[in-house]
Amino acid sequence: MSTGEDSTVRPQDGHAAGRTGREAGTPRLAGVDAARGLALIGLIAVHVLPEENDATGEPTWSYLLFAGDSAALFALLAGVGLALSTGRTRPHRGRQLAADRIGLAVRAALIACVGLLIGYAMPEDAPANGILLFYGMFFLLAVPFLSLGPRSLFAAAGVFAVVAPLLILGLQDALPDYSSSNPTFQHLLSEPTAVLAQLLLTGAYPALAYLTYILAGMGIGRLDLRARDVQARVATIGAGLAIAAQFVSWILLYAAGGFRQLVGSSPGLDEEALMEALIFEPDVDRLNSPWWLAVTTPHMNTPLSIAWSLGAGMTVLGVFLLASRRLRVWLRPLAAMGAMTLTLYSAHLVALSFEVHYDEPYLWFLVHLVVAALFALTWQSLVGQGPLEKVVGTAVRAARRAVLRGATAHRT
Repeated sequence: MSTGEDSTVRPQDGHAAGRTGREAGTPRLAGVDAARGLALIGLIAVHVLPEENDATGEPTWSYLLFAGDSAALFALLAGVGLALSTGRTRPHRGRQLAADRIGLAVRAALIACVGLLIGYAMPEDAPANGILLFYGMFFLLAVPFLSLGPRSLFAAAGVFAVVAPLLILGLQDALPDYSSSNPTFQHLLSEPTAVLAQLLLTGAYPALAYLTYILAGMGIGRLDLRARDVQARVATIGAGLAIAAQFVSWILLYAAGGFRQLVGSSPGLDEEALMEALIFEPDVDRLNSPWWLAVTTPHMNTPLSIAWSLGAGMTVLGVFLLASRRLRVWLRPLAAMGAMTLTLYSAHLVALSFEVHYDEPYLWFLVHLVVAALFALTWQSLVGQGPLEKVVGTAVRAARRAVLRGATAHRT
């Protein structure tokens, strides 16, 4: 999600110290913004359109294309944005790194506040689980990793991809249930432990699992993303990872007997219910078998579901980076939307809170999509940076300048 981070390098923030003029004015990567725009469309589709066909019970095209993967793509691209704004291929050091860390903490706090405020607009039976509060936690947890290079970031992502699912499964009985799918400041003050558990492990977008996407995105952002061979490798490796995840899941479930082990592992979970659970998530109170770790079901946050979503996201990113070389003009609506997704996603959630989309979901999906595209194109042409992106970006730059000025004053 575009959350105020800027892929351009700003001399006034100290980013350009020791760099050439061309590097200091590097423009945004249109392919990254376009991929982010697609992720926004995916989330809108998941929130507005039905998951299954009422007549057949089969999953809809929008669910198959976007469920789980859109949120993962957002997180992956957020990691890319963090790397681009903190040194690109050469991570910042010294006072610049300190300024980056303070700036990221400020960004995390502001985005979390936006998410908490939107929580007040959401009804009790909310039509969507907002991701912004989780994003605040994502960014806060990413602060210690800003100095790492790509290899270390990829290794850390791999660790979280394995450890987080084990924690989610192992601690499911020990952690408190959360009281709201869209917490507010009131929930944060009255039930801090439950909200913290929700943000880290039990919520719709558990930060410890999603840190895999953030760190992998940071690792990708530390590569030379303007090089064609790098773009092609990102797409190719992503496709291979996604295919491998599905293949390993199939082997574990059907060749190694995992499917049979899962049947009956929870009350009412027969073969038919399990087949449905492998598509739409299991409707059970708790996961009673470690064989659940073998599934790739959206939002299950298992090692293989994470690998699948990460691979799909990398493929989308690589393809858009390659496509932007020749199709930049055609990708402009997507890129404009992707450059201000904090604003557009927040507006989308507020619009959903009125709950007028249930009777005509496809019409309202089109309304959300057209309004978002027209607003993004018009605002970008007339003003530039999105409204909320501008607020967050201004605060982050002010925090960075304060750190840099303080370091300069200390030396003198």
